[in-house]
Amino acid sequence: MRFTRAPVCEACLEHRERLRPAAECSRCGAPFENELPLHGTGLCGLCRRGVTDFAWGRGFGLYDGTLRHLIHLLKYDGMRPLALPLARRLVPLLVEAGPVDLLVPVPLDGRRERHRGFNQAAAVAAEVSRLSGIRLEKRALRRVRSTETQTGLSDRQRRLNVRGAFQVRHPEVIAGRNIALIDDVITTGATASACALTLERAGAARVVVLALARARRRIVEVPAAPARAAVAGAGA
Repeated sequence: MRFTRAPVCEACLEHRERLRPAAECSRCGAPFENELPLHGTGLCGLCRRGVTDFAWGRGFGLYDGTLRHLIHLLKYDGMRPLALPLARRLVPLLVEAGPVDLLVPVPLDGRRERHRGFNQAAAVAAEVSRLSGIRLEKRALRRVRSTETQTGLSDRQRRLNVRGAFQVRHPEVIAGRNIALIDDVITTGATASACALTLERAGAARVVVLALARARRRIVEVPAAPARAAVAGAGA
Protein backbone atom coordinates (compact mmCIF):
# COMPACT_ATOMS: atom_id res chain seq x y z
CA MET A 1 0.00 0.00 0.00
CA ARG A 2 1.27 3.46 -0.88
CA PHE A 3 0.66 6.23 1.64
CA THR A 4 -0.80 9.50 0.39
CA ARG A 5 -0.52 13.06 1.70
CA ALA A 6 -4.31 13.31 2.06
CA PRO A 7 -6.71 11.26 4.22
CA VAL A 8 -7.90 9.37 1.15
CA CYS A 9 -6.91 5.89 -0.03
CA GLU A 10 -4.94 5.40 -3.22
CA ALA A 11 -7.88 3.71 -4.99
CA CYS A 12 -10.09 6.75 -4.43
CA LEU A 13 -7.35 9.11 -5.59
CA GLU A 14 -6.87 7.18 -8.81
CA HIS A 15 -10.58 6.53 -9.55
CA ARG A 16 -11.34 7.89 -13.01
CA GLU A 17 -14.68 6.38 -14.03
CA ARG A 18 -16.53 9.38 -15.40
CA LEU A 19 -20.23 10.20 -15.03
CA ARG A 20 -21.99 8.99 -18.15
CA PRO A 21 -25.75 9.38 -17.76
CA ALA A 22 -28.13 7.54 -20.07
CA ALA A 23 -29.01 10.93 -21.57
CA GLU A 24 -27.66 14.40 -21.04
CA CYS A 25 -28.02 17.87 -22.47
CA SER A 26 -25.92 17.94 -25.62
CA ARG A 27 -24.64 21.40 -24.72
CA CYS A 28 -24.14 21.73 -20.95
CA GLY A 29 -24.14 18.05 -20.01
CA ALA A 30 -26.95 18.26 -17.46
CA PRO A 31 -28.27 14.69 -16.89
CA PHE A 32 -31.86 13.95 -17.86
CA GLU A 33 -34.10 11.86 -15.61
CA ASN A 34 -35.58 10.25 -18.71
CA GLU A 35 -33.52 7.87 -20.82
CA LEU A 36 -33.99 10.10 -23.85
CA PRO A 37 -34.69 13.81 -24.17
CA LEU A 38 -38.25 14.35 -25.34
CA HIS A 39 -37.50 17.51 -27.29
CA GLY A 40 -35.84 17.16 -30.68
CA THR A 41 -33.01 19.53 -29.80
CA GLY A 42 -31.47 17.29 -27.13
CA LEU A 43 -31.09 20.41 -24.97
CA CYS A 44 -32.16 21.01 -21.38
CA GLY A 45 -34.62 23.79 -20.57
CA LEU A 46 -31.92 26.35 -19.69
CA CYS A 47 -30.03 25.74 -22.92
CA ARG A 48 -33.24 25.83 -24.99
CA ARG A 49 -34.03 29.22 -23.46
CA GLY A 50 -30.63 30.48 -24.60
CA VAL A 51 -29.22 31.32 -21.16
CA THR A 52 -26.15 29.09 -21.52
CA ASP A 53 -23.33 31.17 -22.96
CA PHE A 54 -20.67 28.49 -23.37
CA ALA A 55 -20.52 26.19 -26.38
CA TRP A 56 -20.08 22.91 -24.49
CA GLY A 57 -19.64 21.87 -20.88
CA ARG A 58 -19.11 18.69 -18.89
CA GLY A 59 -18.36 17.63 -15.32
CA PHE A 60 -16.25 14.57 -14.58
CA GLY A 61 -18.70 13.19 -12.03
CA LEU A 62 -21.55 13.98 -9.68
CA TYR A 63 -20.86 16.30 -6.77
CA ASP A 64 -21.31 13.49 -4.31
CA GLY A 65 -19.47 10.82 -2.36
CA THR A 66 -15.71 10.53 -2.72
CA LEU A 67 -15.41 13.16 -5.43
CA ARG A 68 -17.23 15.72 -3.27
CA HIS A 69 -14.96 14.83 -0.35
CA LEU A 70 -11.83 15.31 -2.48
CA ILE A 71 -13.04 18.69 -3.74
CA HIS A 72 -13.80 19.81 -0.18
CA LEU A 73 -10.35 18.72 1.04
CA LEU A 74 -8.74 20.80 -1.69
CA LYS A 75 -11.12 23.76 -1.51
CA TYR A 76 -11.76 24.18 2.22
CA ASP A 77 -8.90 22.29 3.91
CA GLY A 78 -6.14 23.59 1.66
CA MET A 79 -4.79 20.17 0.63
CA ARG A 80 -3.17 21.41 -2.56
CA PRO A 81 -1.52 18.08 -3.49
CA LEU A 82 -5.03 16.90 -4.42
CA ALA A 83 -5.01 19.29 -7.40
CA LEU A 84 -2.94 16.78 -9.39
CA PRO A 85 -5.14 13.64 -9.03
CA LEU A 86 -8.22 15.79 -9.62
CA ALA A 87 -6.64 17.37 -12.72
CA ARG A 88 -5.98 13.88 -14.14
CA ARG A 89 -9.75 13.40 -14.29
CA LEU A 90 -10.17 16.45 -16.54
CA VAL A 91 -7.50 15.66 -19.14
CA PRO A 92 -9.66 13.09 -21.05
CA LEU A 93 -12.46 15.68 -21.26
CA LEU A 94 -10.16 17.92 -23.32
CA VAL A 95 -10.42 15.39 -26.15
CA GLU A 96 -14.22 15.47 -26.04
CA ALA A 97 -14.27 19.26 -25.83
CA GLY A 98 -12.70 19.80 -29.24
CA PRO A 99 -9.74 22.06 -30.03
CA VAL A 100 -8.47 24.04 -27.03
CA ASP A 101 -5.77 26.71 -27.27
CA LEU A 102 -5.84 28.12 -23.75
CA LEU A 103 -6.89 27.09 -20.25
CA VAL A 104 -8.51 29.79 -18.09
CA PRO A 105 -9.58 29.13 -14.48
CA VAL A 106 -12.77 30.66 -13.10
CA PRO A 107 -11.53 33.49 -10.84
CA LEU A 108 -12.40 33.31 -7.17
CA ASP A 109 -13.90 36.22 -5.25
CA GLY A 110 -11.00 38.19 -3.76
CA ARG A 111 -12.21 37.84 -0.17
CA ARG A 112 -12.52 34.06 -0.47
CA GLU A 113 -9.14 33.72 -2.18
CA ARG A 114 -7.44 35.71 0.58
CA HIS A 115 -9.20 33.60 3.20
CA ARG A 116 -8.25 30.27 1.56
CA GLY A 117 -4.85 31.42 0.36
CA PHE A 118 -5.37 30.12 -3.18
CA ASN A 119 -7.93 29.54 -5.94
CA GLN A 120 -8.78 25.84 -6.25
CA ALA A 121 -9.81 26.18 -9.92
CA ALA A 122 -6.46 27.81 -10.73
CA ALA A 123 -4.58 25.06 -8.87
CA VAL A 124 -6.37 22.35 -10.87
CA ALA A 125 -5.96 24.28 -14.15
CA ALA A 126 -2.21 24.55 -13.56
CA GLU A 127 -1.96 20.77 -13.27
CA VAL A 128 -4.17 20.22 -16.32
CA SER A 129 -1.82 22.53 -18.25
CA ARG A 130 1.23 20.59 -17.08
CA LEU A 131 -0.34 17.24 -17.98
CA SER A 132 -1.74 18.30 -21.36
CA GLY A 133 0.82 20.85 -22.54
CA ILE A 134 -1.95 23.39 -23.20
CA ARG A 135 -1.04 26.92 -22.25
CA LEU A 136 -2.49 28.32 -19.02
CA GLU A 137 -3.60 31.95 -18.75
CA LYS A 138 -4.10 32.03 -15.00
CA ARG A 139 -5.06 35.69 -14.76
CA ALA A 140 -6.69 36.26 -18.13
CA LEU A 141 -10.03 36.65 -16.40
CA ARG A 142 -10.65 38.56 -13.18
CA ARG A 143 -13.55 39.43 -10.90
CA VAL A 144 -14.19 43.15 -10.85
CA ARG A 145 -16.75 43.06 -8.06
CA SER A 146 -17.52 40.83 -5.11
CA THR A 147 -20.53 38.53 -5.33
CA GLU A 148 -22.65 36.77 -2.77
CA THR A 149 -22.34 33.02 -2.40
CA GLN A 150 -24.50 31.22 -4.98
CA THR A 151 -25.66 28.64 -2.44
CA GLY A 152 -29.42 28.76 -1.92
CA LEU A 153 -30.11 31.11 -4.83
CA SER A 154 -32.53 30.32 -7.65
CA ASP A 155 -31.23 30.08 -11.21
CA ARG A 156 -32.40 33.62 -11.99
CA GLN A 157 -30.84 34.97 -8.80
CA ARG A 158 -27.57 33.22 -9.56
CA ARG A 159 -27.38 34.82 -13.00
CA LEU A 160 -28.16 38.28 -11.65
CA ASN A 161 -25.59 37.78 -8.88
CA VAL A 162 -22.69 37.21 -11.32
CA ARG A 163 -23.83 39.51 -14.14
CA GLY A 164 -21.01 41.91 -15.02
CA ALA A 165 -18.75 40.45 -12.30
CA PHE A 166 -15.92 39.48 -14.67
CA GLN A 167 -13.46 41.24 -16.96
CA VAL A 168 -10.75 40.17 -19.39
CA ARG A 169 -7.36 41.70 -18.53
CA HIS A 170 -5.69 41.41 -21.94
CA PRO A 171 -8.14 40.86 -24.83
CA GLU A 172 -5.30 40.35 -27.31
CA VAL A 173 -4.39 37.11 -25.50
CA ILE A 174 -7.98 35.83 -25.79
CA ALA A 175 -8.95 37.03 -29.28
CA GLY A 176 -9.46 34.22 -31.79
CA ARG A 177 -8.59 31.47 -29.29
CA ASN A 178 -10.53 28.37 -28.24
CA ILE A 179 -10.79 28.59 -24.47
CA ALA A 180 -11.37 25.84 -21.89
CA LEU A 181 -12.75 27.39 -18.71
CA ILE A 182 -11.78 25.30 -15.66
CA ASP A 183 -13.94 25.14 -12.51
CA ASP A 184 -14.55 22.82 -9.58
CA VAL A 185 -18.36 22.41 -9.66
CA ILE A 186 -21.14 23.24 -12.14
CA THR A 187 -24.56 23.75 -10.57
CA THR A 188 -26.79 25.76 -12.92
CA GLY A 189 -23.90 27.02 -15.04
CA ALA A 190 -24.60 30.66 -14.15
CA THR A 191 -21.01 31.51 -13.17
CA ALA A 192 -19.54 29.62 -16.12
CA SER A 193 -21.95 31.37 -18.48
CA ALA A 194 -21.02 34.81 -17.12
CA CYS A 195 -17.33 34.01 -17.58
CA ALA A 196 -17.89 32.60 -21.07
CA LEU A 197 -19.89 35.65 -22.18
CA THR A 198 -17.10 37.94 -20.96
CA LEU A 199 -14.48 35.91 -22.86
CA GLU A 200 -16.60 35.85 -26.02
CA ARG A 201 -17.09 39.60 -25.90
CA ALA A 202 -13.31 39.92 -25.65
CA GLY A 203 -13.00 37.99 -28.91
CA ALA A 204 -12.68 34.33 -27.91
CA ALA A 205 -13.56 32.05 -30.81
CA ARG A 206 -15.19 29.37 -28.62
CA VAL A 207 -15.53 28.69 -24.89
CA VAL A 208 -16.04 25.26 -23.33
CA VAL A 209 -16.32 24.45 -19.62
CA LEU A 210 -14.60 21.56 -17.84
CA ALA A 211 -15.53 20.96 -14.20
CA LEU A 212 -14.59 18.33 -11.68
CA ALA A 213 -18.22 17.74 -10.74
CA ARG A 214 -21.83 18.55 -11.49
CA ALA A 215 -24.19 19.25 -8.61
CA ARG A 216 -27.05 16.76 -8.41
CA ARG A 217 -29.61 18.77 -10.31
CA ARG A 218 -31.30 16.18 -12.46
CA ILE A 219 -33.75 17.38 -15.09
CA VAL A 220 -37.02 15.69 -16.02
CA GLU A 221 -37.87 16.46 -19.62
CA VAL A 222 -41.64 16.86 -19.99
CA PRO A 223 -43.29 16.46 -23.40
CA ALA A 224 -45.23 19.41 -24.74
CA ALA A 225 -48.90 19.30 -23.75
CA PRO A 226 -51.19 18.26 -26.65
CA ALA A 227 -53.66 20.78 -27.98
CA ARG A 228 -56.88 20.73 -26.04
CA ALA A 229 -59.61 18.94 -27.90
CA ALA A 230 -63.32 19.55 -27.55
CA VAL A 231 -64.91 17.00 -25.28
CA ALA A 232 -68.16 15.56 -26.49
CA GLY A 233 -70.98 16.34 -24.16
CA ALA A 234 -68.98 18.98 -22.24
CA GLY A 235 -71.19 20.84 -19.80
CA ALA A 236 -73.79 18.08 -19.82
